[in-house]
This record gives sequence, C-alpha cells and structure tokens, in this order.
Amino acid sequence: MTATTEAAARPGSLMELVRRRYRYRQFIGIAFAAVIVALGEPVREMILAGAVFAVLGMVVRMWASGHVKKDAELATTGPYAHVRHPLYVGNHLIAIGLCLASGLAWSFVAWLALAFFFYPAAIRKEDSRLELRFPEAWRAWRAETHALFPRLTAYRPENADPADRGTWSFRQSLVANGEPIYVAVTVFALVYLWTQV
Repeated sequence: MTATTEAAARPGSLMELVRRRYRYRQFIGIAFAAVIVALGEPVREMILAGAVFAVLGMVVRMWASGHVKKDAELATTGPYAHVRHPLYVGNHLIAIGLCLASGLAWSFVAWLALAFFFYPAAIRKEDSRLELRFPEAWRAWRAETHALFPRLTAYRPENADPADRGTWSFRQSLVANGEPIYVAVTVFALVYLWTQV
C-alpha cells in the first residue's frame, strides 16, 4: 500500500468520508433541516404546502419502519411491495416539505445535490447487503420494484398468499429506525417556521 493509499484509507480522511458517505446521510439530513430552518424566510401558504409533504413523508417512514424486518427476512410487504427503499422516499418527502416551508428557493437545489451525493451510495450498499443475505428473493423483488419510484400495483413474490399484506408494528416503527427523532425534528422545524411568519 502506498503512502497516498494509506492516507486515503485512514479514518477521518476525505477519501474515506467520500467512500463511506452512505453512513452520514441521516446526520446530513438533520443538519440540512437545521440550516434551512435557521435561514428560512417562511410564507404561511408555503408552510402549509410544505407541511403536507412533510407529514406524508413521516407517514411513509412510519409505515415502512413498521414493516421492515432488519435482516431477519426480506421485507416485500406494505410499502416494500411498491418501492425498495420507502424510508428514503419518506426522507425525500420530508426534505421537500421543509424546503417549501423554509421559503428558500436555493434549498431545493441544495437538497438535490445532497441527495445525489449521499443516496445512490446508500442504495447500492443496502441493495448489495440484501442481495447477499436473500439472493433469489432479492433479485426477483428488484426486477419488479424500483429503488425510489413506487409501482402502482403491489409486488407479490411467486407462491405468496395473495391475502398476505404483511404485518405492521407500531412498536417496531417507533423503535427500529428512530422514527420519534424524525417526527420531532420535522414537527419542531415546521412549528418554528410558522412562528417566524
């Protein structure tokens, strides 16, 4: 290993941060929300429009996190029957909502840049992990569902019971993915922007 390669692989180096950027998407999302809320120039009607997107995003996240099985089995029911990464879809809806509520036109461009930098790497990492763990089931599911753009009809694995819609757990939704943090940050941001009008 050359000195340059060693330096790039060192924890904390810029190259290491770029290579493992998928790990920082949640922190970046919360930091982005804090910045646009702090700099926001809110307009009441835009806050209401933004709240619609943000609430929809929170609902999608709650729905998805109550279905995900965290490596125990491949989740293909609930929102996972329509899109492979519904938690990320929820994140994008929340971000769009906060961009609208902030009243900052540049925030949309900033979110788009952040999303292109962080999310494709996260999707590749998660997809490769799921493919290794559930190879045949994952490949069949991937062939029928997009990463972020939902299909209208629900995916059904071969030989699946058509009546099986999966089970949703409120407790799992609250505990598994830190949903209370997402909800608290989003609600605080919207309320704060509302008070700034």
